[in-house]
Amino acid sequence: MITSVRNPKVAAALRLHKRAFRERDRAFLVEGSGAVEEALGRPGGVSTLFCIDPADPLAERGPGSGAEVVHVSEGVMARLTGTVTPQGLVAVAPFIDVPLDDLGSDLACVALLHAVRDPGNAGTVLRSVDAAGGDAVLFSAGSVDVYNAKTVRSSAGSLFHVPVVRELDTPAAIDALRSRGVKVLAMDASAESDLHGLDLADPVAFVFGNEAWGLPDDVARLADAGVRIPIAGRAESLNLAAAATVCVFEWARQRREGRRAVLETLIAAAAHDIRSPLTAMKGFGHSLSTRWDRMTPEQRDLMLQGIVVDADRMNTIVRQLVDAARLTAGRLELFPERTDVGELVRRIAASLERNPDHPAVTWEGGDVVAFVDPERLGSAIEAFVESLVWWTGEGPVRVAARLERGRLVLDACRGRTELTQEEADLLFRPRAPGTAAGSKMGLFVALGIAEAQGGAVTARVGDSLCFTFEVPVES
Repeated sequence: MITSVRNPKVAAALRLHKRAFRERDRAFLVEGSGAVEEALGRPGGVSTLFCIDPADPLAERGPGSGAEVVHVSEGVMARLTGTVTPQGLVAVAPFIDVPLDDLGSDLACVALLHAVRDPGNAGTVLRSVDAAGGDAVLFSAGSVDVYNAKTVRSSAGSLFHVPVVRELDTPAAIDALRSRGVKVLAMDASAESDLHGLDLADPVAFVFGNEAWGLPDDVARLADAGVRIPIAGRAESLNLAAAATVCVFEWARQRREGRRAVLETLIAAAAHDIRSPLTAMKGFGHSLSTRWDRMTPEQRDLMLQGIVVDADRMNTIVRQLVDAARLTAGRLELFPERTDVGELVRRIAASLERNPDHPAVTWEGGDVVAFVDPERLGSAIEAFVESLVWWTGEGPVRVAARLERGRLVLDACRGRTELTQEEADLLFRPRAPGTAAGSKMGLFVALGIAEAQGGAVTARVGDSLCFTFEVPVES
């Protein structure tokens, strides 16, 4: 057991209470069991773990996580920590902030802190963004050090959950966010726009200013809009951390309600789409039951074939609705297996041939075998075919696929369309009954299936209308 603060390992850790040494060593201190546990959960998240009790479960986890465990006295622990009643664990962790470019292009909610100085506020913002499901917290140059001991404690472990970017130039950060399709909102108590009246469905970044004087005018002018939080009582304003919490949870609420609205739209669309084949099946059944003896064998076969086609159509709609519900709830499960893509397309084509009026579906992809969920891939292909029949008017539906750099890329095309590129892009959104012709749900589900696997679905308008389904696949 180490009892002296002059021990080299202890002395090196004590220096990390000062920012200059943290920057030099690119390391910081993590106090308490909760935060230490989160740090240990990251690969290489702890280099050294100081403990009073070597039998502590977290201390026993240290070696397996690559951390050196150092047994120290209560006196040494008191010097290492910044709290009155130490919990008996202090870790040395490497810096975990990331460059802005590493955040990717699919940001939905970001908090940007400009010249925020209070470490408690900064840590609470991290915690709130984490709790609301946000994507990142960005710190401008001149803001509090995210690795300040109080900031780390106030984040309650969320520092290890939410990507952090620091030392940013605020105007450059705003430009970078806007270039990724993120709407930038400057939080200002005197702004005209009411937070609760805004549509936050699209990606958004909330920009917060200093606790004492807020956002400078030159920074606020760079935002797409100034926004205030409505206050009903006599309080002049909200604390920065409280304001940030209100904002990110309003975004989360709208996101949740938006998913519910999407599902309601899809249910209405499914009910509308089911009505047509259901009515046809009822008509066929009535005719067969009342006129059987007066029908020719050809007429009977035609009506029975129509029932099968309409039953297939209803089955497709129900499957799409079930997957749409799972997607909006974030609960879609995939069951990949070795799949011959060409054979899958040929089975879909054979099923569609039951309808004599349906355009032919041809496979032009050669031998392509991929480890994918065949049912979900088939659902996407059926959605492409259905939409191509609706929105094009010439030739067969041509389907091809290839394996390219660890990804399955599948194209479905058909000639002659009157859609613009903008109109084609809008087909992936759920549409209510009566808003337009064509499928209201299939392409939404196809896009969701691809994105659930880290892939994408796109439309391309030219001489033909083409849909591309691209997902990573295991070898």
